[in-house]
Amino acid sequence: MVDWGVVADVVAAVCFLLGSFLSFAAGVGVLRFPGLLGRLHAATKPQVLGVLLALVGLGLRLRDVRAVSVLALVGLFQLLTVPVAFHLVARAGYRTGKVDPDGLVVDELTTDLQASARDEGH
Repeated sequence: MVDWGVVADVVAAVCFLLGSFLSFAAGVGVLRFPGLLGRLHAATKPQVLGVLLALVGLGLRLRDVRAVSVLALVGLFQLLTVPVAFHLVARAGYRTGKVDPDGLVVDELTTDLQASARDEGH
């Protein structure tokens, strides 16, 4: 007979390990990647998934409906706010000259900024 509590604890441990590895990888990426955009990419993608895995692991470990509902809200807010915040940081870095536009494959922001400057001039 399978003890589902033990199975949930093992899955929670795996989620904690994977989440901590992804968060560690995000930290290493921030230190090692060159340039602002590379560092932001390294910080955003694995960090959000690492936090979500840690929340899933905690939910499996706690097994309480109220706690899991709060953890689900935390995960939802992470998914909604982190990409938007890092997008705004990247855009501010671009506008302040911290990003080399020659290193970009597609640079639509320069075209948009020039068009908005022309529109403001009228």
